[in-house]
Amino acid sequence: MKTYKISHLISAEFVAEAIVTEDQIDTNTNDLKDYKKPDGKFKFTMLKGSENLIRTTYEENDEKLNDSSKKSTSNK
Repeated sequence: MKTYKISHLISAEFVAEAIVTEDQIDTNTNDLKDYKKPDGKFKFTMLKGSENLIRTTYEENDEKLNDSSKKSTSNK
């Protein structure tokens, strides 16, 4: 039986949160140091209802990587 890989390109709003100790940031100068931009140190929560589907594609899932001969279908 054939299998298919379905991919959705989605935009959404997230809240990124991290708990830090007082020596990890400078509250006097509002310097967040290593926490200026959210990364793997943060816990991400998607805001319910903020998701927006941009594009959906599907293709045969034949376990071959980078096969340019595969035909994919998009509903742009």
